[in-house]
Amino acid sequence: MHIHILGICGTFMGSLAVLARELGHTVTGSDQGVYPPMSTQLEAQGISLMDGFRAEHLESKPDLVLIGNAMSRGNPEVEAALNRNIDYMSGPEWLAREVLRHRWVMAVAGTHGKTTTTAMLLWILDQAGLAPGYLVGGVPKDFSVSASLGSSDFFVIEADEYDSAFFDKRSKFIHYRPHTLILNNLEFDHADIFDNVEAIERQFHHLVRTVPSQGLIIRPSLDPHLDKALALGCWSPVQEIAIGSEVAGAADWRAELLSEDGSRFMVIHHEQPVAAVKWSQTGLHNVRNALAAIAAARHVGVTPDHAIAALCRFSGVKRRMELLADIGGVRIYDDFAHHPTAIATTLDGLRNQVGEEPIIALIEPRSNTMKQGVHQHTLLPSAALADRVYWANLNNMDWLPELVSAWQSDNPDSGQHSVESTVEALTDRVMAGLPNPCHIVIMSNGGFGGIHGKLVAELERIHG
Repeated sequence: MHIHILGICGTFMGSLAVLARELGHTVTGSDQGVYPPMSTQLEAQGISLMDGFRAEHLESKPDLVLIGNAMSRGNPEVEAALNRNIDYMSGPEWLAREVLRHRWVMAVAGTHGKTTTTAMLLWILDQAGLAPGYLVGGVPKDFSVSASLGSSDFFVIEADEYDSAFFDKRSKFIHYRPHTLILNNLEFDHADIFDNVEAIERQFHHLVRTVPSQGLIIRPSLDPHLDKALALGCWSPVQEIAIGSEVAGAADWRAELLSEDGSRFMVIHHEQPVAAVKWSQTGLHNVRNALAAIAAARHVGVTPDHAIAALCRFSGVKRRMELLADIGGVRIYDDFAHHPTAIATTLDGLRNQVGEEPIIALIEPRSNTMKQGVHQHTLLPSAALADRVYWANLNNMDWLPELVSAWQSDNPDSGQHSVESTVEALTDRVMAGLPNPCHIVIMSNGGFGGIHGKLVAELERIHG
């Protein structure tokens, strides 16, 4: 079968392309503004990419068109598929029908941490010899591709609450029917499709409704929005995770920090110490991610001590505090953070790791929610732990310069903040008077105009 994918370089649709190719289908796809790591992954898989969206891309008459949720009516290829009566389907529906049916699905949902937690759980099961299939919304460093069919009944998947397609406004994860479900957290996001956090709670409740009574739901002890989603009805056992003494009662799984930055912690199950995780990851968010992955793995028979041993060898995920360069005392990291909570937790983990060494944050408010200014009241405070913050106003958002100016006036001791409208100006500002040593964190859910390579090239030029 010839399958053509619209929006093929998105992390989800690109992963579907890999799975379809592994199933033996001929796979082509269209997209625009592509960037690594997905573009390079598809090229390495020998999947043909077509630049832009044009009706002529469908002249080969594919048997099926998978339409990504970024596509809308008016897109030339969408219109051509409809007019020519070509079979089409949403990505999540195809995945459920062709890959997930009759498998033990282990899903990771939540506003933050889905990709990393999915990669952790996948790595644990892989190291236990369970040979799971998987789909991760990024590229795990411990695996060559973001998706694979695997050779067992288990399938680990990142479960996104975003809608499925322009013709299916249900959240993607409604299609997956997990037997093991991790709920990392729940906050307001995706303001382009959700009116308020209650609407997201409702979608999470719909997901909970699909978990069998013999399944398992894993969640943090402290999350009021998850409380509300589960209060709407839950028919499955629930296990809770916590750090230290943050909850009065005993959580099923708990971590006691052995280092402030989260790089070492003891795992405690039913108040009994199991073993210590000593790994390359940092931040309390990753400690919680790890506890959830350990709990989920135990549900399919992996003992906690084996899961912990695997996590000690976990390499992480590309674009999640990925160290890109260490040149002349300047370390550059790439991170996917694009929500105030994610920005704050990323910087908190780094600050606990580097102490008083200067941190420079480059932040591109790029998501639909960010561009609408929904999180204005928490955006500037989220970067409080950085010594310098450079905001990229690449989409000419009128409210951003005004917000930064007001913040600087009201918080003169909060560190240096500035706004730049081009990548070139931003690069010049960062390089001017660059402290040494220092840590530069680039945060965006997009390509950020290639600023990563520009900064690395400038440092290499300076340091020979």
